[in-house]
Parts: sequence; C-alpha cells; structure tokens
Amino acid sequence: MPGGEDGSLLTVLFAGLSVPALLTLLLCSFLGSLLTAALGVGGGAFLITVMAGIVPPLALIPLHGMVQLGSNGSRAWLARRHTQWPKVGWFLAGALLAVVLSVLALHWLSGRLDPGVIPLFIGLFILWLSWGKVPPVGLGEHPLGLFAGGWLTTLATMLVGATGPLVSAWLGRSDGDRWQYTANFSTSMSVQHLLKVVVFGFAGFAFSQWLPLLLLMVLAGYLGTRAGLKLMGRIPEALFRTLFRWVLTLLALRLIWVWYQG
Repeated sequence: MPGGEDGSLLTVLFAGLSVPALLTLLLCSFLGSLLTAALGVGGGAFLITVMAGIVPPLALIPLHGMVQLGSNGSRAWLARRHTQWPKVGWFLAGALLAVVLSVLALHWLSGRLDPGVIPLFIGLFILWLSWGKVPPVGLGEHPLGLFAGGWLTTLATMLVGATGPLVSAWLGRSDGDRWQYTANFSTSMSVQHLLKVVVFGFAGFAFSQWLPLLLLMVLAGYLGTRAGLKLMGRIPEALFRTLFRWVLTLLALRLIWVWYQG
C-alpha cells in the first residue's frame, strides 16, 4: 500500500484494498466482460475466482453480483433489439420464486455456515464447470422449462455466484443467431444478478462501503463488453476455450489450496 495521505485516502475509498489488488479487480472485470461478450459465457466464473482471493468471503457473492449486473445489463442493453421477451419473462417468473426461498435459506445459514468455506465451495463449483459435463438442458423453448430454469439457477447463484454456464445450458445455445443468444442470456443473467443484489441488501449487506470499487468495476466491465461484442465471431473459439479452461482450473485450485492452508 502506498504511504502517506494518498495511501490513506485509497484505503478509505476502496475498503482497505491495496493498489495492486484494485488494479487486478479492474483488469479482471474488463477481461471477464470481454470473454462473455465474445464467447457467450465464462467471464463471471473467471471474475469470481479472482475476486475470491481478494475480497472478504462474506462480501464475495453480493459484490460479484453487483459487478455482473453491470456487465450483463450493459450487454443486454446493447443487444436489446434481439431479446425474446416471452422467454425472459418465464425465466423471470421462476427467478422471483427463488428469491423467496433464498431469503429463507440465507436466514437459516446465518450463524451456521463458516464464511471461510465459501471460497472452497466456489473453487469446487468452478472445477465442475470446467471439467464436468454440463448437459445442454435445452428447455429454453418451453415455458415450464424456462420457469424451472429461472428457479433452480437463481437458487444456485445465491450460493456460488457464477451460474452463467448453467443458465446457458438451460436456455440452449444454438449455432444460429448469436446476437439473439447473447440478448436472451444477458437479460436472464441481469435479472438473476439484480434479484441477488436485492436479496443480499435485504439481508443487511452494506453495499455503500464498496461503492467506489463497484463503480470502477462496472465501468471496466462496460468497456470490456463493448470490446467483446466487436470481437464476437472473430476469436478462434476452440483453442481459446481450452486455454481458458486451464486458467479457471488453476484459479480454482488456488482457492482450494488457500482454504486448506487457512
């Protein structure tokens, strides 16, 4: 941390984070949004594995949700002409039901769950997303399937944060209109993250002390989204996904190792 008054001011503004930690979060917010915009999914998982090594465990899920709300919201807005609103509406209905259950679950877990195990859960979840087989549920054409997807994946995001690959599998990603997929996915994820922010705010999480960091990360995410949309379809996707899988694996293993050492 830099010395003197500048260092003290940064400490106050950014909740005690060092300059390298702050720059790392901003860079990863940019890269995560770029990845999701360009490849369709994966940026949220990347970002949460980085954030888990920097921010306190209890702040991890709500802060990640707020940043991802900004990232997905900007992408949804930029692709809004392609959104299929009936699909998103059924997904939203299921997500709203999940909110009620999430409030009850968070109340029950309060005082029972050691916050120190949150990075462990996230690390294991990211490993499963990276190497497990996420089946193409493909229920995105059926109202009941969309309702169930909104319900189940919104419940999951309250616990592990990065459920983008699950939502993608549920909606069913085709090789057809990539803009339509981007619009539907981004809008559904925006709904999910907005509800998550509301739930954690209702549970008493103080977003205000993190506001300067959140504003900068959302701005970085917006810039990443603009850059990623320009790269859509231009990246050698197969090679990049293989490399990206290994990056996520190493980050997840680091989270598990830090938990084990702690």
